[in-house]
Amino acid sequence: MSKEIKIVIAEDNSVLNLLLKLSLKKEGYTLFFATDGKEAKTLIEKHDPNVILTDIMMDYFSGLEIISYVRNELKRNTPILVFSSSGQEETILKAFSLGANDFMSKPLIPNELVFRVKKMLL
Repeated sequence: MSKEIKIVIAEDNSVLNLLLKLSLKKEGYTLFFATDGKEAKTLIEKHDPNVILTDIMMDYFSGLEIISYVRNELKRNTPILVFSSSGQEETILKAFSLGANDFMSKPLIPNELVFRVKKMLL
């Protein structure tokens, strides 16, 4: 059996979380869900995930703050995919400048997300 792949998903939309769960579970990934930035930080520290998926707009800490936390405080190179419904160029560029590896606009296309996660794990 191959190594367990752990993914922390920081998203406050329960419908989207269900969609992500269905799409990623069938790939065999172990998923940890956070509904706000504070919970996301805790899960990232506790589980040291292989990939982090985070929304930009969340309570307590934004997705941008999560990227900064992982890169600057934890000093981890964990691949991070950010998603947002805003799609504002400034926000996307800020995410990349902080160390995000990829970006997707909402609404997410599940098969595309799975493809991008697999690509980040290579």
